[in-house]
Amino acid sequence: MYKTDRKLLVDELKTKGIIDINVLKAIGEVKREKFIPEAIKHYAYKDVALPIGFGQTISQPYTVAFMTELLSLKEKSKVLEIGTGSGYQAALLFDMGMEVYSIERNFDIFSETLKLFDQLRIRVKCKCGDGTLGWKDKAPFDGIIVTAGSPSIPNELKNQLSINGKLVIPVGDKDTQILKVITKEEDDLFLEENYPQFKFVPLIGRDGWKEA
Repeated sequence: MYKTDRKLLVDELKTKGIIDINVLKAIGEVKREKFIPEAIKHYAYKDVALPIGFGQTISQPYTVAFMTELLSLKEKSKVLEIGTGSGYQAALLFDMGMEVYSIERNFDIFSETLKLFDQLRIRVKCKCGDGTLGWKDKAPFDGIIVTAGSPSIPNELKNQLSINGKLVIPVGDKDTQILKVITKEEDDLFLEENYPQFKFVPLIGRDGWKEA
C-alpha cells in the first residue's frame, strides 16, 4: 500500500541533498507507517515530524536521514541511539546492517516499542534509562546518535566513542538547536562540526535538561 509513497520520499530526500545510498535504501525499505499512531498513518511519508504521544515525536525523515548520513557508518558498525521513541531510527540502522543499542527514558514508550521490534523481528538491544549517561558497559561505539536536543554535549557520550567514532547531537536551547558532529580523533582530542538550524524535543537526564 505504501510502497510508492516510500519511493517518492526517497526521491524527495535525494533532491534535498541526501546522497548516502545505504541510508536511502533503508528509507525505501523500512515501513515508517508501523512506527506512527494509527490515526495519523496517512502522514507517514510526508517529510514532517509527527507526534507519538507522551510529548515525543518521530523525527522528520530528512532529519533522520541527514543525521544518519553524518555518522558515516560502515556495515556492522556498533551504534548507540539515545531516545528510542517509536523505534524508526533504530529500525533504519538495523536495516543498514548495524549492531544497534538504544536507550529510552519513558517506560510506556519503551514497552510499546519493544513489542513492535519483536513483531517486526528487529533485533535492537534496548534498555530503559537515562540516555545522557550512555551505555558504559557496552562501549565503545562507532557512532552515537541523539534524537533530542541537549543544552550541552554530555561528556559520558563523548567518552564512549571509539577512536574515529562520531557523536551526532542537537545542542542549543529548547526552541532551536545546532546539530553538532563530534569525531573522536584520539582519547582526549575531538573534532567538532556544526549544522544549523534544527528543532528537537528536549533531552531529559542528568547531563541534559532537568525534568519539569
